[in-house]
Amino acid sequence: MKISQIFSLGKTQAELDFVDIDIENDTPLFLDPAFLAKRKDRWSIDASRTIRHFFQLVLDLLRNNKLTEAQNYFDYLHEPNTTCLGLSRGNPRGRGIGKDNTKAIFRSILKSKAIKTGLIRDIEDSIIFVEDFGKDKLSDMTTNIIKRHLIEYTQAQCNLHNIPLTRDVPSGFFWDISGNDWENIHTEMLVIKGKIILLIPKGIVSYSKDYVPERYYNHFVLNFLQNEHLRLNTILVQKYADGTRYVTKKSLKEKYPNTKEFLRDFTREHPEIFEKFKFETNSKSLKNYDFESRNIELVCKSLIDALSKINSGNEDASKYHELIKGILELIFYPNLINPIKEREIHQGRKRIDITFDNASIIGIFRRLSDNMNIPCHYIMVECKNYSSDPKNPELDQLSGRFSPNRGKVGFLVCRTIDDIGTFIDRCIDTYKDDRGLIIPIVDEDIIRILENIKMLDDSYIERFLSERIRNIALS
Repeated sequence: MKISQIFSLGKTQAELDFVDIDIENDTPLFLDPAFLAKRKDRWSIDASRTIRHFFQLVLDLLRNNKLTEAQNYFDYLHEPNTTCLGLSRGNPRGRGIGKDNTKAIFRSILKSKAIKTGLIRDIEDSIIFVEDFGKDKLSDMTTNIIKRHLIEYTQAQCNLHNIPLTRDVPSGFFWDISGNDWENIHTEMLVIKGKIILLIPKGIVSYSKDYVPERYYNHFVLNFLQNEHLRLNTILVQKYADGTRYVTKKSLKEKYPNTKEFLRDFTREHPEIFEKFKFETNSKSLKNYDFESRNIELVCKSLIDALSKINSGNEDASKYHELIKGILELIFYPNLINPIKEREIHQGRKRIDITFDNASIIGIFRRLSDNMNIPCHYIMVECKNYSSDPKNPELDQLSGRFSPNRGKVGFLVCRTIDDIGTFIDRCIDTYKDDRGLIIPIVDEDIIRILENIKMLDDSYIERFLSERIRNIALS
């Protein structure tokens, strides 16, 4: 049974920021530290920093022959599976790496000599060069190292969706940068049927098909060897009838079988090819339809119908806020992630309805920062289920939440604005006074966006936002 079903959330995967796992069966998705390291959102940056901190310490110990101390750190990587991600079949088997398995991995790393020769610099490099080390083990190690980040994410998502947490539960060991060691605390945890569950942001998981030895071998190593054999005019060079020379990858595979020993030897001789592989490996967040087979057209239609049935006014304000959370998740993913409800600022004196992390690498949310120099690490949202037009107090309320560190971009989501021209003028005044960029979105906009998503036009939201922002910023 999935999390959404257990807690009767009434939301599809497209409306949720976390992977809606089935707690009785593992989902074949993975945490890939190489993918995490390329992401630009604050959560991923912090988690990736924790991974690098841990692994750099282990590298330093190994290079200084402090093997016992290094292995002691590895021994903490045998926690049970709390994410229900991975390759096991049937009921999740708590298939964290296991104590004996961590020792085997440690021995494989030492045997490979990949660390002392400098081949392994990041934890994800182990998957390329270390024997019997694959994406499942790398994902498990990553999960344990960043467990504290996942705990905090789980707590925030449970708060967002009113999912009950259990107090004073041992967290299990996670890597603590400040203490330079493994740490275990008692905190609030999601416990289902006696089992601790960690929620995972859907934007950071993958099938782990990019940073893998097969891709490095097939698309980088063999490509290089083809050119080398052509350059040296070896016996592997063949000719077409018109005299064009070529070397087949089949012949190269026979001469250079794909083994991790070969990849280690090759990379020591040609480190620039591995650097090229690392630089050019850029995974993307999975689409909503990658997580479930549910028809996105039906999801959009259902949301449009639900929106039309909510009356404006205080009585239905909670229903409206709840629905808008899911709609915004659907239309803005994967550019905006990690929504947090009622984030407190100024020592709790002010609250923001919803705050998203800006995870965009292209598009309008990226251009706001890069081209327009508007701070937007976080995007703030205020929802107003008013029956009348919002006015200056509502604008001032949202702009009062802005700061250079948090960001100065926000959405004011409301039912309708009869005098849209006057309201846009107020947004222009706010922007020109350097009090931030406020973008109004009304029911009509939401319906049009969902209608386009329903027709699989993912580009409409980009055009819509670009035009509305242009009307405010360039007036």
